[in-house]
Amino acid sequence: MGKQKRFETEVIHNGYDSLQHQGSLVPPLFQTSTFTFPSAKEGERRFAGESEGYVYSRLGNPTVKVLEERMAALEKGEAALAFGSGMAAVSATLFYLTKTGDHILCSEGIYGCTFGLLQLMKKKHQIQHDLIHFADEETVRAAIRDNTTCIYIETPINPTMKLVDLEMVSRVAKEKGIPVVVDNTFCSPYLQQPLTLGCDYVIHSATKYIGGHGDVIAGIVVGRKDEMSEMAMTTLKDIGGIISPFDAWLLIRGLKTLPVRLDRHCENAKKIAVQLKKHPKVRTMYFPGDPDFPQYELANRQMKHPGGMISFEIDGTKEEAQAFLNHCQLIKIAVSLGDSESLIQHPATMTHAVVPEEERLKMGITDQLIRLSVGLEAWEDIWEDLQQALDRL
Repeated sequence: MGKQKRFETEVIHNGYDSLQHQGSLVPPLFQTSTFTFPSAKEGERRFAGESEGYVYSRLGNPTVKVLEERMAALEKGEAALAFGSGMAAVSATLFYLTKTGDHILCSEGIYGCTFGLLQLMKKKHQIQHDLIHFADEETVRAAIRDNTTCIYIETPINPTMKLVDLEMVSRVAKEKGIPVVVDNTFCSPYLQQPLTLGCDYVIHSATKYIGGHGDVIAGIVVGRKDEMSEMAMTTLKDIGGIISPFDAWLLIRGLKTLPVRLDRHCENAKKIAVQLKKHPKVRTMYFPGDPDFPQYELANRQMKHPGGMISFEIDGTKEEAQAFLNHCQLIKIAVSLGDSESLIQHPATMTHAVVPEEERLKMGITDQLIRLSVGLEAWEDIWEDLQQALDRL
């Protein structure tokens, strides 16, 4: 496309030239498992890496390539890889960066399945991990071990919404030569671009805001071209957590409306947060856009908008928290996020049920905590549903 365009334009056009595909405005869906070679010699060249071209969709696919190039551009990275799920992306990246006996330093509070993966890596491969609050440079330096080979961060953290100062962590990590991986699912590249803040890898559960319509499971990793190439030929190719061409096609379609959707998610979330904060049955609210949020200043510095996710604690028991969910009528009880529909869930018994209670409470995930993914409905309707459910407690 020549000169690099603005985000809202790149998200629609990057990585695709319609004139190279018989004028098709929409990228074609290459729903094929394998590709033919014009000759046996050309097949040999492609397998040897001496000739460009497609071999087998597990190793590369034209539809998937459009998605990968577009995501790399949006995250300001050199290259990207698409996976069959967010956890396939997480596991491939951590397997790529670690070996038996290594240590991973993680943010305090991570997605339940990521926690489960870390436990599995510890049990099966003796890869240790620590979860810490990245409060300042001294804390980070003190937590790094001689065998630390990776720093893994969520920000905002799921589901407590705590933030991590990415520039600060990256600065310390570079002193030690340790790569920093950021799960950017809650923000998408529209709200936050960790690579521009010094981080090395960005991961997305593309199931969420990237897809945006609740109809696809997928993951993305963005990083340096040489490292993405090596990951493609090792943990992606050999473990095989690939994305299907059709799912890649759905994500390309979803990406086109990402800025418009997120503007509405964020606008709705701000209005809902104001109302939740005033309700007597809401004990505590966690939202980066709240002026009273402890890291409000960091949110303004690091994120374009505060996002569409809100967590809050019910003033009551676990049973009352669950009753509140049951009272919701418009808002659906479901564990995903970033869809057009508003979704609500109970982290302690759902997304983070795998985390032992002591560790879960240390993360700040109480039995009263609720996580809300604010959808695209009229904000007044979302609030009226929340209000009637709260008023029934």
